[in-house]
Amino acid sequence: MISQARGSTGPLRHAPRPGHRVPEPGTHVTSRSPGRRGGPGPRYPPPPRPGRGLHTAGRRHVNTRPEGLRRSLTGFLILALALCLGLAVLAQPSRAAAADGSPGAGRTGAGASPAKPNSAPRPLSSTSDASDRSDARRTPIDRTHLPPSRPTTSPAPQEARNRAAKGTAASCAPGDFGSRTGPALVAFVQASTTTCVNTLFSLTGTDAYNAFREAQMVTVANALAAGARSYPGDNSTNVWQLVLFLRAGYYVQSYNASAVGPYGTALATASESALDTFVASPHFMDVSSANGDIMGEVLILTDSANEQARYLSTYKKVLNAYNSSYDAYWSMDTAVNDVFTPLFRGHWNPAYIAAVTADPSIIDTLSAFAHNHLAKLDDAWFYLDANAGSEMARFLDTPALQAKVRPLVKSLLGVSAITGTTAPLWVAVAAMTDAYDKAQCSYYGTCDFVGQLTAAALPITYTCDADHTFRAQSLSDAALAAACTSVKGQDAYFHGIVKDSGPVANDHNTNIQIVTFASPKDYQTYSGWIFGNSTDNGGEYLEGDPSDPANQARFLSYVKSVGDGFPGDIWNLNHEYTHYLDGRYDMAGDFNAGQDVPDIWWIEGFAEYVSYSYRGLPDTEAIADAAQHTYALSTLWQSSYANSDLTRTYPWGYLATRYMVEKHPADVQNMLAKFRSGDYQGAYAVYGTGIGTRYDADFNTWLDACAAGACGGGTGSGPTAAFDAAVAGLTVSLTDRSTETGGTITARSWNFGDGTTSTAANPSKTYQAAGTYTVSLTVTDSKGLTATTSKAVTVTGGLPNCTDPDTRVLGQNCSRSALAAGTGGLDYFYLYLPAGKVTLRITTTGGTGNADLYYNPNTWASSTAYTARSVTSGNSESITVTNTAAGYRYISLYGQSAFSGVTLTTAY
Repeated sequence: MISQARGSTGPLRHAPRPGHRVPEPGTHVTSRSPGRRGGPGPRYPPPPRPGRGLHTAGRRHVNTRPEGLRRSLTGFLILALALCLGLAVLAQPSRAAAADGSPGAGRTGAGASPAKPNSAPRPLSSTSDASDRSDARRTPIDRTHLPPSRPTTSPAPQEARNRAAKGTAASCAPGDFGSRTGPALVAFVQASTTTCVNTLFSLTGTDAYNAFREAQMVTVANALAAGARSYPGDNSTNVWQLVLFLRAGYYVQSYNASAVGPYGTALATASESALDTFVASPHFMDVSSANGDIMGEVLILTDSANEQARYLSTYKKVLNAYNSSYDAYWSMDTAVNDVFTPLFRGHWNPAYIAAVTADPSIIDTLSAFAHNHLAKLDDAWFYLDANAGSEMARFLDTPALQAKVRPLVKSLLGVSAITGTTAPLWVAVAAMTDAYDKAQCSYYGTCDFVGQLTAAALPITYTCDADHTFRAQSLSDAALAAACTSVKGQDAYFHGIVKDSGPVANDHNTNIQIVTFASPKDYQTYSGWIFGNSTDNGGEYLEGDPSDPANQARFLSYVKSVGDGFPGDIWNLNHEYTHYLDGRYDMAGDFNAGQDVPDIWWIEGFAEYVSYSYRGLPDTEAIADAAQHTYALSTLWQSSYANSDLTRTYPWGYLATRYMVEKHPADVQNMLAKFRSGDYQGAYAVYGTGIGTRYDADFNTWLDACAAGACGGGTGSGPTAAFDAAVAGLTVSLTDRSTETGGTITARSWNFGDGTTSTAANPSKTYQAAGTYTVSLTVTDSKGLTATTSKAVTVTGGLPNCTDPDTRVLGQNCSRSALAAGTGGLDYFYLYLPAGKVTLRITTTGGTGNADLYYNPNTWASSTAYTARSVTSGNSESITVTNTAAGYRYISLYGQSAFSGVTLTTAY
């Protein structure tokens, strides 16, 4: 468990007070060295590949269900994977790492690699397009044992459909594979769909032996070698199924060695021959969607077979070949990212470490990739660059390589920063220094890196009341107030449904901490290192040990998009908050206590039901699924993280819970009484055996009514946002015209489109420059429901010159013009920011040459002493600083090349 955020809040700030002399440039030194602004973020745990979900152990709630969106991912195979650190993962194994995150997995017996202690987290991994919905509760994980991250993007819908069903065979039972040998086995595998072959990852016992004993694997490996000789660059010859079969065999044998039997030299020889032939194919490096799918699977198979050392030259070849043409194909960028899985897991293979020590050129390749593709940090494939940096820095774990790696690590830290676009790289690399070279933290500037990270990523603390505390990266006061109103109002709504008599026995979680990052990318970058959670999801509830009075319950979240329907724009706010209430008032003990019985239909379904009904919204996805009659109610009683995909867990959990709450409340109360006493077997007896199939027919009838409209939204339609705008020069006067049905509007949040905001009812805004701005208004009602509207506003004119006789002094809503400096020159400025001004916007425009903009709240800003910078080509630079305190601020223009005629503007 994590009882509180670790680490300090950062070093003491030193800034002049009003009336104090401003120090001359270069005379004021802070306690932080330039460029070492904070600590590392999380190692990004592996979001599942398309078709993969996530399972948990311990009361941690991970939500990856996209509210209101239909999923394109269906027919998941859900597998329970046991990681060495006690983390369980559900995966449809297609494109999952061999052993999918378990360092000792892959080939067992001779050649198996031992667990490596104190390993830092694995590289970034991919999320499916359902990744922001699924959730499950867990205890914090050891971030130092997590492998590479994968794409946060997903294939286009048609590509996803194409990938989902390669092959044509209709029959797909374990016996279909286990009963065949030789050419008949090969023919059946190749005729099967990839979806069918994926199901083999779950085989155990006799089925596992029949399908994957060594003789079967050798047969398929030999067939792959033959097919690789004429590989055409796509799956027209059905080699994908052969690769996937071998990956499934290695995976199943690694967890069921006693059932499958040992793998020895015969299989190793056959696999090496197949892989050697495949990577030598003239089409192995084809840049196409079809080849990317198979290329990635083959790279993962090199890891499944524990052959990382043998294919180091292949990994270098793939990394060196990467260029922007790959970005047109999701599968190609994913295949490049697949290289990082064997590079990560090779650290548990002594042969791999010996090979890299003898020829460390892979380290140079990784370093060059990270430097050459810094621009990727600003797009959806940012993890490619971050993974390259982290896997290069991971070689700090090998003493013989430290002298080579250290300066390369410091170089990457020097071209990145703890905040901003390059943060994923800085965090990933700094994490390795903390894990493997902590004694040298002063050299890297990464001492107390978790503390630095917390201070940098979560500067806002907002006390809603004694029971609710918010930590946030960039939420406005209006957003925090809206979220506060919503969760406080949800308390009474929740208690009205469950009719509890207070917290369960020995539950001391009196306060919930709600942590919100500014975006999914920020959540991936920072949260895991601060709180020890996985980040391949839409948020997590970490209950910890509720019997410990010092425990801090919290849930972790992010802003997915403004105006997404959640109060304060906090994604899944009401779903996650329901988990906190349910754990405190309904479920005795921690989450593991209730996992002896299948109760996910209630845990996840009830969170969905409360989230939607409290906000007065219909669960359109569940309503659409109701018409399909996919599950009987008695089937849903058996739902667990191990046997349920996202559809069964969330929309069908919602349907089962709603039916029971609305049609059979007495049964719900009987079940909850057992939950509250810790008698989970007794609770299961209420629904699993006591009700059993008795309500199936009525549930089926109720589904028809639900699909026909009976499951519409809750009472009250909530607010409708609207406003008028009157423009005069640079000033626009805004008037709220919003309406409300079933409540009252309690809060307003204006976004003026230039980085500034207001919570006034009818604000007036003066812009610093002429142009067209998108003004947005979000209103919140007394139930925490929100609505947002936007319109474009065009203003004309310009801001006045700053009037202080000291030309270095800036001010409120004014400019300094005709600024100039030579190449490498610095033009220094400062201003005093009064109390109550929380957002400062600094911009440059016009002129010739290239002036870069630097900001420092502590001392004179320069190109080596700054906390924020804008360094685009030309002179259109912009920095927005939020949540500032009163005090002096320092700004400089640096001549990247000689510049003149530049205008510098400050507004707050």
